[in-house]
Order: sequence, then structure tokens, then C-alpha cells
Amino acid sequence: MRILIAGGTGALGRRLVPMLVARGHEVFATTRDAAKAERLGATAVVLDPLDRDAVRAAVRDAAPDVVVHQLTALSGTFDLKHFDRFFQQTNVLRTRGLDILLDAAVAAGARRFVAQGYTGWSNARTGGPVKTEADPLDPTPTRASRESLAAIRHIEATVPHTPGIEGIVLRYGSFYGPDNTLGKGGEMAEMIAKRRLPVVGAGTGVWSFIHIDDAARATVLAIESDRTGVYNIVDDEPVPVREWLPYVANVLGARAPMRVPVWLAKMLIGEHGVSMMTKVRGSSNAKASRELGWKPSYPTWRDGFRREFAG
Repeated sequence: MRILIAGGTGALGRRLVPMLVARGHEVFATTRDAAKAERLGATAVVLDPLDRDAVRAAVRDAAPDVVVHQLTALSGTFDLKHFDRFFQQTNVLRTRGLDILLDAAVAAGARRFVAQGYTGWSNARTGGPVKTEADPLDPTPTRASRESLAAIRHIEATVPHTPGIEGIVLRYGSFYGPDNTLGKGGEMAEMIAKRRLPVVGAGTGVWSFIHIDDAARATVLAIESDRTGVYNIVDDEPVPVREWLPYVANVLGARAPMRVPVWLAKMLIGEHGVSMMTKVRGSSNAKASRELGWKPSYPTWRDGFRREFAG
């Protein structure tokens, strides 16, 4: 197939493009730097993803069977206290940028559209510790995350319901692995190694992780399938902070993380940071396993973190 990856040189795109090329697909990768895409072995498409005319022309010229939205714009220090501010440009790409790309895909006659979503802190923070795609998103998000959750809602409300194209949203869990903040040399890994990321309160926030390569493999299956709707792409073992954070520290050869009370953490990382450490819920991958035939190569975060950080 002819496949256009918007954001093909991002953290996931860099893993995804070679997989697709190896499977015989003709791949186009949008970027602001042509040299990056060319190094991936894809046809570089240099453009501003918010320039409607440029995007429409690029998609028309590529004439793709499938268009994939992997656009993000994350840079600087991850700021839990000012979460929406950190994700501001990514939220624009998940709303206006998504609409521009989806409109161009429909106009160009693409058969299928695959979009990057997210699962984790966006889940409702009530009830059991693990949520499925049938469970609602958080009806009362923290003040600092309202815009980011609205952008995620927009993706899920738009992509699967656009006439004339098959739409699927992949809710990726928290990435770890090469070129990620939780990977060798990454910001979060360095914070854990230096004991700058503590367990807050009882550490009861439940996280769902996914290795970046497993996320890319799931995306390949989604591209090649005819399924539509929303799918969680996470490993088999949602885990509370009190378990995964000390484990990563141990694998890194660092001292156990410090523990801080909720009242002190709220001053440092805000309401949303405390929520992520104490209240968020994890996600189930049963639907993706059943309907996409996907199984993670790293079934649990224990396997993946050990491979990523040991040695």
C-alpha cells in the first residue's frame, strides 16, 4: 500500500516507518526536516502540518491508501504542574492539525485513517483499577489537564465517525524505550536514577506502559486491518506507581525512590501530578488482542524495563 505518516520522524514514527518499508509498503513521511525522513528510507514530505493548503496538496500528490496521524510537539522539561501548557502545541496538532489532515485524506480518496490517541490519566478516576474502551473518559479532569483531555476527546469523536473513510484511534499507554523520556538517557530515567522522582503518598496511581516498538507493531496491524473504532495499546500488566518506580530504580542500580506526602507533592507538581501518582487508572489490552491479533513482545513492564535499562 501507499502510506503517508504525518509525524513520521517522531519517536514512534522513527520505529514505524522501517517496519512498514520492510513489509513492502511505499511510505511517505511528513517532517520539517527532509534529511530526517530520507534517513528512514521513506519519501520525505516537508511541510507545516497546520498549513491547510500545503497538507491538502501533499496528501493529494502522495495519493495514499492509508494516512496515519502521529503528530506531536513535545520539547523541554516535562511539566506535570502545568500540564496543558506543556502539551499546548500537541493539543493544537490533535485538534486543528487532525482536522486538516483528515479532510485532506478524505479529499484524496484515502481508504483508511489511523490516529494516535492516549490512555492512562485520561481514564475516569473512579471504580476499579483497570479500564476498557467501553469505560468513559474522566468526566472531572484536573484543572491542569482539561485542554489535553478535550484534545483526546476530539480525536475519538472525530476519526471513527468521519464519513467516507475507515477511522481507527490507537490509545497508546505511556511509552518507554529508545528516544523516550523513560528510556536510556531519557529525562524521566535520569530523574529516577538521581532520586528526583518520588513515590507520592501511597503510590496508588495505576499506570499502563507500552514499549515503543510494541506500539509501532500494533500500528502496523492497525494500518493493515479493516477495523475501526478505539483500541487500547498497552502491555498486559497495569501497575501502581509504588511497584514500577522502585523496580526501575533497582534496574538502574539507583537507590530506592524517596517518599513524600501528598500535601508536599501538590506544592511541587500540582493537582495533576498528584493525581497521576495516586489516583489514575490503568487500561486493558484485551480488545486489541482479540480484534487486531496483537500481542506485545514485552508482555509486562518488568520484561521491558529490564531489557531497556539492564547492563
